[in-house]
Amino acid sequence: MENTFDISKKVYDAEDIQKLLGIGRTKTYEFLDEVYQKQKPFRVIKIGKSYRIPCVSFEKWLSGEE
Repeated sequence: MENTFDISKKVYDAEDIQKLLGIGRTKTYEFLDEVYQKQKPFRVIKIGKSYRIPCVSFEKWLSGEE
């Protein structure tokens, strides 16, 4: 596993969120499913079983802007 992120990315995947938040895989998917249902505190897009999180939306939440 590589520990670097592509700064030009437009969306994060579940693995990126897991690394950024420092939480386990199961907790990451539980959290993303909850956020997907509410679409708060950031946007989550679900494609099949895969989650995609727009970087701007997530980073605003993480920095406390949203």
